[in-house]
Amino acid sequence: MATEEDVRKICLGLPGVTERPSWGQPAWFAKTLMARIWEDGVVTVKTDEREALTAMEPDKFFWTPHHDRSPNLVLVHLTKIDVGELAELLQESYRIAGGPK
Repeated sequence: MATEEDVRKICLGLPGVTERPSWGQPAWFAKTLMARIWEDGVVTVKTDEREALTAMEPDKFFWTPHHDRSPNLVLVHLTKIDVGELAELLQESYRIAGGPK
């Protein structure tokens, strides 16, 4: 089980990532937004595999109608993901958001 503090630690451990509020929630930016707390216990990340993730593990990964226009955003229930898998997702999100390759 991961926490918001795990998200923060992983994001801020990546080169050049900054934290600032976005829509009143903690968010982390590379060149663009890479992760944001959506609501308590849920983080938004960027991925190239949203359809596959949500099909394989819908209890862990999902999106709302708000995210329909952003096909690379997925919501993650932090209580359903371990820190290692979260770190992999955040590294992918960092790459998509323009972090150094």
